[in-house]
Amino acid sequence: MQRILAIAWLTWKAALRFRLFLVIAVLLILAVVGLPLVIQDDGTAQGFTQIILTYTLSAITALLGISTLWLACGTLARDIEECQIQVVATKPIARWQIWLGKWLGIVSLNAALLAISGSCVFGLLQWRATKLSAAEQEKLHEQVLVARGSAKEPDHTAEINAEAKQVLQERLKSSPVTTADLPEVERQIREQVKAEWQVVPPSYQHAWQIDLGFAKNYLKDKPLQLRVKFNAAQKTASGTYLALWQVGVPESAKLWQTETPMSLASDTFHEFAIPPNLFDTNGVLTVLFVNPNETALLFPLEDGMEVLYPAGGFALNFARGLAIIFCWMALLAALGLAAASFLSFPVAAFFSLAMLVVILSSGTLADAVESGTVVGGNEETGVTGHSGADAVLIPMFKGILAVTRLVENFSPIDALSTGRAITWTELGLAVGQIVVLLGGLVALAGIVLFHRRELATAQGTQ
Repeated sequence: MQRILAIAWLTWKAALRFRLFLVIAVLLILAVVGLPLVIQDDGTAQGFTQIILTYTLSAITALLGISTLWLACGTLARDIEECQIQVVATKPIARWQIWLGKWLGIVSLNAALLAISGSCVFGLLQWRATKLSAAEQEKLHEQVLVARGSAKEPDHTAEINAEAKQVLQERLKSSPVTTADLPEVERQIREQVKAEWQVVPPSYQHAWQIDLGFAKNYLKDKPLQLRVKFNAAQKTASGTYLALWQVGVPESAKLWQTETPMSLASDTFHEFAIPPNLFDTNGVLTVLFVNPNETALLFPLEDGMEVLYPAGGFALNFARGLAIIFCWMALLAALGLAAASFLSFPVAAFFSLAMLVVILSSGTLADAVESGTVVGGNEETGVTGHSGADAVLIPMFKGILAVTRLVENFSPIDALSTGRAITWTELGLAVGQIVVLLGGLVALAGIVLFHRRELATAQGTQ
């Protein structure tokens, strides 16, 4: 361990000698403190958090990510190209210790920079919050500067699949289809069945049974929030739709309902508070929606209805969010060092950035996998095109998505800006999936490549 720490300290000295640490720290402070002070928010808690949390944490992640890749590629590739690594490698220190020492030095640099920038964000939050009105401050501490847990209805995938399978069997008895058309017919029937679980026709009602689980034991006398989202079959002139709500135990005194219809926009998340203690003795909260509109409304199963409840304080939640960002930086450091283990500095930097672009393009890859082709479809006819490359690219895209989703399953910036709780379990999963699993595999590949590289080869420094 002493040898690894020695290499880590040399990495620190190099970063300080070339003023890298100072430059990145200044850029982070300017991005975190400078621009939010210039940009004015709209005076609401939502606008306030969008500027302070969403913008600043995104800026921190981007700056640290780019600097981490650049430093990771440069610190090893430059040492090899300038023949400095030969001096170290001839000493009684293994190459894997050199590699891990450089990784430890980079991640400790990131930890220091993340602590500095994170402290600035947290302090700025507290200071700017005092500039809001009393009503907005109360809303801010109830909905944003808090760690809120989430509860939804159980997953209905199994019921939908079973019902769709039954409908398909009945249809095949009356109208057989070819083997080639069977997957498309299955998909259409499943979407039809799924729609029945989501759509609320005009003058109809829909009920959600949401189990709060263990949280019911500490939610007595604490207000909750409903977070809803719906899509409309037809647009209205005003762009809004009426909503009637009833929350609580049916046919009992523990009931709350809207006196006048709410006016809500479609395709938008809405949050509104409901009184405390409306769940039953088993911790089940019943939410009833009545559709008074002349068009059908669709509440997506994934995020159409959600109950938010207080689950902790903001400071510790903020620290856990920064810890997940730190996990991202640790993975990028391993990726940059692995590329530099067998490539020159320019090529390693290009390769690392290309891999980062692939990760950021996962949405496009997911669309291609969902449609089953990279060609796309005809918007007028609705027919999906195909090409010979689909047989190779679609399985490859699936593999890439399986890896990138291990990282993308965690979204600390969105969670913090909406007051969502980042649990210790999520942080543990992030460390396990991002650092231990993915980072470990990348590190293993990098160490093997670095161990097999011939360092005595002329580096072209004549």
